[in-house]
Amino acid sequence: MADTHNNLASYIWSLADLLRGDFKQSQYGRIILPFTLLRRLECVLEASKPAVLAEAEKVAAMNLPEEAEEQLLLRAAGLTFFNTSPMDLGKLGEAGIAANLETYLRKFSRDAREIFEYFNFNEFIGQLADANLLYKVVQRVRTADLSPEAISNHEMGLVFEELIRRFAEGSNETAGEHFTPRDIVRLTTSLVFMEDDDALQKPGIIRSIYDPTAGTGGFLSAGMEYVYEMNPNAVMRAFGQELNPESYAICKGDMLIKGQEVDRIKLGNTLSNDQLPTDKFDYMLSNPPFGVDWKKIEGDIKEEHSLQGFGGRFGPGLPRVSDGSLLFLMHLLSKLRDSKDGGGRIGIILNGSPLFTGGAGSGESEIRRYLLEADLLEGIVALPTDMFYNTGIATYVWILSNKKAEERKGQVILINGVHLHHKMRKSLGSKRHELGEEDIAKINRAFGEFADIAPELLDKPTEAKSNRGRQSANAKKEAPKTFAAKLFPTHAFGYRRLTIERPLRESYQFSDERLATLRFAPKPLHAPMQWIYQEYGQDWSDEGDDAESYGQLSEHEAEIRVALKADFPELKEKHIKDLLTEKVWLAQRDILLLARQLQAALGSEQYDDMNGYEAALKSTGIKLDAPAKKQITAAVSWKNPEAAKVIKKIHKKGQAAPLYGRFQVGEQVIEYKPDGDLRDNENVALDPTQTVNALNEAYFQREVLPHVPDAWIDASKTDPRDGEIGIVGYEIPFNRHFYQYQPPRDLADIDRDLDAVSKEIMKLLAEVHS
Repeated sequence: MADTHNNLASYIWSLADLLRGDFKQSQYGRIILPFTLLRRLECVLEASKPAVLAEAEKVAAMNLPEEAEEQLLLRAAGLTFFNTSPMDLGKLGEAGIAANLETYLRKFSRDAREIFEYFNFNEFIGQLADANLLYKVVQRVRTADLSPEAISNHEMGLVFEELIRRFAEGSNETAGEHFTPRDIVRLTTSLVFMEDDDALQKPGIIRSIYDPTAGTGGFLSAGMEYVYEMNPNAVMRAFGQELNPESYAICKGDMLIKGQEVDRIKLGNTLSNDQLPTDKFDYMLSNPPFGVDWKKIEGDIKEEHSLQGFGGRFGPGLPRVSDGSLLFLMHLLSKLRDSKDGGGRIGIILNGSPLFTGGAGSGESEIRRYLLEADLLEGIVALPTDMFYNTGIATYVWILSNKKAEERKGQVILINGVHLHHKMRKSLGSKRHELGEEDIAKINRAFGEFADIAPELLDKPTEAKSNRGRQSANAKKEAPKTFAAKLFPTHAFGYRRLTIERPLRESYQFSDERLATLRFAPKPLHAPMQWIYQEYGQDWSDEGDDAESYGQLSEHEAEIRVALKADFPELKEKHIKDLLTEKVWLAQRDILLLARQLQAALGSEQYDDMNGYEAALKSTGIKLDAPAKKQITAAVSWKNPEAAKVIKKIHKKGQAAPLYGRFQVGEQVIEYKPDGDLRDNENVALDPTQTVNALNEAYFQREVLPHVPDAWIDASKTDPRDGEIGIVGYEIPFNRHFYQYQPPRDLADIDRDLDAVSKEIMKLLAEVHS
């Protein structure tokens, strides 16, 4: 920013000297910004004020609707706003200044008036009046020459941005909710605009820019400023939507100062209530909130996804409710100008989660799949940590486009810029690092060249370490600070998740110990039933005349309820009622007695081939209903790696396919039951040069069979989109691609250090005991 702009911003911000003591530092901007806007508006209106006042008298006599009145007055003003009050800041007087100022504000046109309302300006006017500061502030503001002759719209925009920046710094910890640091804005903007030579060179070119999380308008302002620096004759049209009313007021005020049509800036939740539903844009920039859940609007989002599919904004899929970052990304994609009309480009700042969260088939993976298979992702830049006001986590700039240059199609560039920063002299909240102009230029060159860059050592100072406490004689060697870039084909981030099965092997035995568990119902009643039986059922008999009292607990109900509530709090009332019901106990005893009959017929030996179990049961002639059979089988059987494989099906006809679970055994083709506990997944990298089955089978034979020769691929697990075996997934493991291996210290050196420390400890202990 030029010195003149800085000087003017400093003069305006000096209002803080008057406010200090009566207001918090975080409130300065809430007073200074609306007063600056007010002064600018009245300076711009000065030339047309007589015409507007004259027209206002005529319009008042016409008794027209408010909207019609406003149109006539806007025409008289020749601007996008007006004020019908004969007053200005110099005519408010000292007595009754608060009431006069409020009246003056009410005479603005609707869009301008709304800005002051969302600033809660009347509230601050009252506070200033109570502190006897209002007249002093007004007198200071009115001396600033903010007329169009003294400062153009573009220059005034720069001044307003500088005031917003100072407000952001003063807000400190809460700043990150509404303000994006200037260096991040500059980097993202330059990456998005670098490919459009027409906008940067041709006179009179018209371009639109959009931010769905506009905040105070930093991205919108930076985008317009970037183009105007290259091409002062370009026409930029700014659009945005913001959820926070105060940020919305700042953004709208900034756009009004810049001469933009402020009705393009909307207030509301972009995801649940898009107020620019039919608009498409050339450029989009956004810094959505990191890791914020969308549970409050879950119904609206899911309804759009299910009813509209790809005709709406969220066709590819939905991320988990705990993080809505990818919803904003899909919203932006839906706003891209059609490629046949010139296309558009997107720059969005995200945390690390959207890179890899969610396995194959999840909403996040399907969104990444859509981006990469539609070839919309150009590149991702990893930023240093501690770059934002309210978080120090790792962040990334994603650049997307539907108008990729021919040489970039089918490819994505990853740029590792985590070390491109310098430490700030004074931290602002969590922001301790910032990008310099050279750092931004380096990233831009790498993105522009779109080629691999081998890790190159950076001339960056070593991070200062704390000197508190005991210092290691051999401190851990710091990893070298490097800059690198890697180019990947889009399919390199994709894989197929194969489900690998192994056969179930089971044994069975009708032993007394296993049958004893049948006295008690399955979970969740098993453990409490066992406790009740031990406490109150020792006198119950399973058979004979004494069996009539089995399961009767009515006389102990009160004490049982108290104990169950204390020791088994997870039980619901219906479970407690079942535990106190004689019928439940008797039904369970009947199952136990059936199992004992089976034991008498089959013996209590162990059998290691579950395939003979059904025939053995049938041979006894004992009838079992399904629930009883299920419980008995669960009690007497267990998994045994030494047992025979359990057969699921014997195929009378058909060829064997051992890779897919159909094995040739003698003259038969057998399919075995899978063991859920041994089930595993393998990720097979995508390769469009080979068929899916050939790729899967080669991987399975190379990586799986040598270790588990009885395994097979579950062919029923197919991708819902292409029908091939294996679920397709996509992830972008950024850190893995740029990991630099650091060899550990030599073991002899470590042993030597341990010996030295041990000797020192022993010496200190000797001193203590001497």
